[in-house]
Amino acid sequence: MTFGFDTLKETFSVDVSGAEGRPLDVPLIAPFTITSSRLDAVGNVAVRVELRNGSVGWGEAPVLPSVTAEDQPAALAAARDACGLLVRSPAMTLGALLAEVSRLLPDHEFASVRAGVEMALIDAVANSIRIPLWRLFGGIPIVSPNEAAELAAKYRKQGFSTLKLKVGKDLNSDIDVLKAIRSVHPDCSFILDANEGYTAQQAIEILDKLHEMGVVPILFEQPVHRDDWDGLHHVSHAAKDKYGVSVAADESCRSLHDAQRIIQGNLAHVINIKLAKLGVLGSLEIIDFARKAGLALMIGGMVETRLAMGFAGHLAAGLGCFSFVDLDTPLLLSEDPVIGGYEGIFFQPRIILIFYTA
Repeated sequence: MTFGFDTLKETFSVDVSGAEGRPLDVPLIAPFTITSSRLDAVGNVAVRVELRNGSVGWGEAPVLPSVTAEDQPAALAAARDACGLLVRSPAMTLGALLAEVSRLLPDHEFASVRAGVEMALIDAVANSIRIPLWRLFGGIPIVSPNEAAELAAKYRKQGFSTLKLKVGKDLNSDIDVLKAIRSVHPDCSFILDANEGYTAQQAIEILDKLHEMGVVPILFEQPVHRDDWDGLHHVSHAAKDKYGVSVAADESCRSLHDAQRIIQGNLAHVINIKLAKLGVLGSLEIIDFARKAGLALMIGGMVETRLAMGFAGHLAAGLGCFSFVDLDTPLLLSEDPVIGGYEGIFFQPRIILIFYTA
């Protein structure tokens, strides 16, 4: 974790005067489908926290059945319980209050709601001390519009053009889709995300077929079921040894224990960090562990609005340690429920991170 945030947790006194959880319902442009579920509209939970000094912070708890443990009614009830705790609690350090939230909303069962409450608290504190979230977590400078234009042109000439494709439902159909895209966009790069949909054999087979097409994905996310540790190990080693493809653990990493197992067993090359899956503090703990172990990191989302994706964008920009940034879920919404905010463009070596924040 970064020194600044750790110090802030131990020294900044938080006194919450008001907090509430409310439904955040937004239609999608089209249904969002992964191997294990289908989402026709976003039914998340927004969390608002106000400190005694008037500073306000916002957070979001995404709800994606079969991925998050909560449905919207359960998430809303848990968020309101947590908000009640915040208001009843006496003034205490940020770290102590976050620990109280973790005790009320423990483990993976309440990870999404915990993340939303943590986001709102940390956002309120950042607003209270008048610094942007990304600076709280570290800091990469925002460039001027002219510099941004020059860098964007430079990176475009260098061929930054990547598509992420959801696969894993049917191997033959997946191959057909890949061929169709390749025929109209022959120069694009691919990230494949199977969302646990393949067996180890199928995962290797799709890499073989792509190799025959002259296509090498830059990343293969969660090729097998989250509990198929042997399969994940087998695919990771085969993908890297045969084709130089890195494999990312997403659903397989839902706790620090999972991250330790992945790293110590050399089960994947990348860990995908999602705040709704791990909570903010849990994510920072895993990021710190993975960085010390030399493992690459990715940051992603679960069909959230700019509330959650903006926070994740600040985290990515502040820490500057993510090799893959996938924070595009607000683009799936047919309307934007968030008013205001600003647009930030951050550049890192080999990565262009563009996000819209609330």
